[in-house]
Amino acid sequence: MTRNQRRPQKRKVCMFCTERMDYIDYKDVSRLKKFTTERGKIIPMRVSGVCYKHQRTVTAAIKKARIVALLPFTSD
Repeated sequence: MTRNQRRPQKRKVCMFCTERMDYIDYKDVSRLKKFTTERGKIIPMRVSGVCYKHQRTVTAAIKKARIVALLPFTSD
């Protein structure tokens, strides 16, 4: 392979679509922690592999869990 050629990357599949989940519960902290960094930032969908529809629900669930103090806003 030359320097300018890239291998086609394997497309990531949304884990919520494969599990056929419509609702993402904000109280499921262990699942939501997978979508945040150790600093508390929400991982973007291009990195996590979640589709647009589920990324919006994950983001809303993380924000709701932060308000209820189940997840931290930032780390110390």
